[in-house]
Amino acid sequence: MKAYLCFMENQQIIEVKATINASIGQVWEKWTQAQHVIHWNFAHESWCCPSAEVDFKEGGSSKYRMEAKDGSFGFDLIATFTAIVPQEWIASSLEDGRKVEVKFASNGQQTILVQRFEPETQNPIELQQQGWQAILDQFKRYCEQN
Repeated sequence: MKAYLCFMENQQIIEVKATINASIGQVWEKWTQAQHVIHWNFAHESWCCPSAEVDFKEGGSSKYRMEAKDGSFGFDLIATFTAIVPQEWIASSLEDGRKVEVKFASNGQQTILVQRFEPETQNPIELQQQGWQAILDQFKRYCEQN
């Protein structure tokens, strides 16, 4: 995978990854298109993503609604795309200023996806990593089944 600069040196970064049994074109489309995001963007089956809006271009934004199915809690995850290299790399900045990057690499009919992000300060690092990995695992299942 090519290295791109998104984070500052000596900054704490969390990384999650998956090897997906789908072509890079399929993985890219399902990651970047709102009609797909609603099917995978949740960490547990008790949650859902009832809406997603994506203006997929540099300077564009995304807004994903994440909610507990029982209605007890929900929030919007809002980001601005700061850099896009088609089928290779996406950098974005969350509404709170934290940076996120997603790298895509083709390995035949598999795609390796690595997501790195700056942690927030309200929850333990381990919990954040588990949550983001669970979402990525949902994404992997969605790609491989659809």
